[in-house]
Amino acid sequence: MLKELIDQFYLDKEKDREQNHFYITDAGKCARAVFFKFKNMPREKMEARMLRLFDHGDYIQMQILNSLFSLGIVRASEVQIPPQGLVSGRADAIVTLNNELYVVDFKSMNSMLFRKLEAPKEENVNQIQLYMHYFGIPKGILLYMSKDTSELKDFLVQYNADLVQGLIKGLENLDQKIKTNIVPEQLPDFPRNWQCTYCSFRDICSSAGKGELPWGDFKKNIEKLGE
Repeated sequence: MLKELIDQFYLDKEKDREQNHFYITDAGKCARAVFFKFKNMPREKMEARMLRLFDHGDYIQMQILNSLFSLGIVRASEVQIPPQGLVSGRADAIVTLNNELYVVDFKSMNSMLFRKLEAPKEENVNQIQLYMHYFGIPKGILLYMSKDTSELKDFLVQYNADLVQGLIKGLENLDQKIKTNIVPEQLPDFPRNWQCTYCSFRDICSSAGKGELPWGDFKKNIEKLGE
């Protein structure tokens, strides 16, 4: 009945999401997984329940933004980074505290992960570093909220030029591989890396082996396996 209709709504919405440019969330991620997304490789389907959880995160973001607007400290929200050729992204908010600007990025997680959180997650730091870089704002705040208890934790992040340049160089190198059809190498700690645990390309990645390889050859091998 309604459950089936709602599930299908989320599954159809996810089906239409094709990637043809980098998002800030791709920075520092497994290059091979991002490559496969660009090439529309078959992947494990995500459950509608998980897709609804992502929507729940958006509602939490709206709740936090409303609080910050009420405090009168928001200077911009849902603000796109300045246009440039490599990557696109949208920061959750830019706020003023003690006459200083901060880029703010909201994250939500379950209470079990939240309780263990003692420092900002590396992938979140990578994202906010790029936001700070493109907005020219040297300070950022990662604000985490528990989905189950509504508890909050925040972490101050200072701009790190060396980290940012490394992230940008990594995206530029990956962009070149995508254009020249070279499948990037596997993560050195595959399959123990946390990204592998949740990766929908894990099986395909395993069949590709460890090193770089031509995309055309790999695609033909995958198509033969599917026959």
